Amino acid sequence: MPHRARPMTGLLVFMGVNLVLVNTISPVYDFVCFHPYWERRRERSRREREAAQLNGPLKTTN
Repeated sequence: MPHRARPMTGLLVFMGVNLVLVNTISPVYDFVCFHPYWERRRERSRREREAAQLNGPLKTTN
């Protein structure tokens, strides 16, 4: 029995799956991008950079 192509059904299924994925990616994106970890990391790196500027270049003696 040969397979019968149903392009309209395939297109509707494909679009339905994409719609579900698009609707679920937004909360995941918001959770990952606005997680407090990133803010803490940004602040820590800013403090380290400021401390390095205040100390000036490190001088080593041989």
